[in-house]
Amino acid sequence: MTLGVRAMLEDSQGRVLLVRHTYTSGLFLPGGGVEKGEIAEVSLRRELIEEAGAEIVGAPRLIGIYSNHRVFPNDHVVLYRLDAEAWQAREPTSRGEISQRLWIDPVSPPEDATPGTKRRLAEVYGGGVSDGYW
Repeated sequence: MTLGVRAMLEDSQGRVLLVRHTYTSGLFLPGGGVEKGEIAEVSLRRELIEEAGAEIVGAPRLIGIYSNHRVFPNDHVVLYRLDAEAWQAREPTSRGEISQRLWIDPVSPPEDATPGTKRRLAEVYGGGVSDGYW
């Protein structure tokens, strides 16, 4: 089984951060894989500094755990939400992995946001229903 973390990182205007990776297409919520022996929230902290330049200073809220079997067999994604008071900006540590950071209106995501990203945004910000799949 593999496990990943992603975050809905909000700014003071209610926008959500999406990132574009250099090695795959589409816009994603920032996050990444949980390393062997690592706690999911520790992984979230590491990934947000790397990809988003965001240091967690408050408590992230757990939104849910989703099956990602449609994309990768036996994979799961843990999704958190951080409002503007729960993080502070700092220099991203990732070099060459992220080509774009984009603050978006979560109710109207860009067309090239990934399907899983769009489903989660609709679920959290649009009152959509989760089927448990990423």
